Amino acid sequence: MWKDGATHRSGFARRMSTHLAAALVAFCLLQIFIVAKMGGSLLLHLGIVVAIGGFAIAARGLEHRWDILDQSGLPAHGLAVRFRRDLLQLWVASIGGGLLWIPVAIIFRAIFG
Repeated sequence: MWKDGATHRSGFARRMSTHLAAALVAFCLLQIFIVAKMGGSLLLHLGIVVAIGGFAIAARGLEHRWDILDQSGLPAHGLAVRFRRDLLQLWVASIGGGLLWIPVAIIFRAIFG
């Protein structure tokens, strides 16, 4: 019916998009919670904005990659292997990136009080 790419997304691209949205929310909430608990300053809050922007740009790139892979005609098994690998990397980066604020906040507090 429609000729734009958004309506022709099949299983893997649509699932990756859903995981990207959930990972972005988890990344944001984890960062905000950690910085708030560590007594973050304005500088740390600005760092959160930059980190979230960077994560969103990377997520858009991954979403675009899966739009291309979904239309490439690769066999389902090959796509499934790539999907699981990318999914693991996405969630490790999302949770690990959020947890990186713990040492940053500790060092920031030690330097600036």
